[in-house]
Amino acid sequence: MNSKKIYIIRHGQTDYNLQGIVQGSGVDSSLNQTGRAQANSFFQRYQSVPFDRIYTSRLKRTIESVAGFIELGIPHETHTGLNEISWGYNEGQKITPEEDAYYHEVLKRWEGGETSLRINGGESPEEVALRQQPIIKKILHDPGETALVCMHGRAIRILLCQLLHYPLKSMDFFEHRNLCLYLLEYTGTLYSVKKYNDVSHLENIRLPQLQH
Repeated sequence: MNSKKIYIIRHGQTDYNLQGIVQGSGVDSSLNQTGRAQANSFFQRYQSVPFDRIYTSRLKRTIESVAGFIELGIPHETHTGLNEISWGYNEGQKITPEEDAYYHEVLKRWEGGETSLRINGGESPEEVALRQQPIIKKILHDPGETALVCMHGRAIRILLCQLLHYPLKSMDFFEHRNLCLYLLEYTGTLYSVKKYNDVSHLENIRLPQLQH
């Protein structure tokens, strides 16, 4: 592989994002009106990029976020390995103050290096990384020079750690917003980040802050 560009985007906004309800891999929500507008804005900005293949999770919100590109006839694959982390028992629920405190305690322990720790009823970052690895290998070695990947916030953080050789405990270094873009370019030996949490294509759309 001499060169490869990977455009990695997070899905557009859903009503669950707007209402502060936990999604994770167990909630298969659709984009709301804002999310569809975000997806369209990204498409308008990047439709001329010669993507060779599109990779998404199996969840509707990622597929809907790249629908414009799929309609162009670009080959599209869905992979469970790109699904969001399972947030366990809290999926589909609005976060209470007690659950929010527990969530931040888990994040603190992950940041301290306990990346094998599972959230209650869910997955650990290490388990997510393990299921991502076959898909990473496929993306890197599939024919073509330019790939579009649409997935989820925590899953993106874990994916970027793997591509950029960061320890998983550093995953919260990678910020994200709905329909943000990370552009990675292979330089011959490793990947460099050309765009970081970029939302310039959404400058005319209001973006509420993501909770989880």
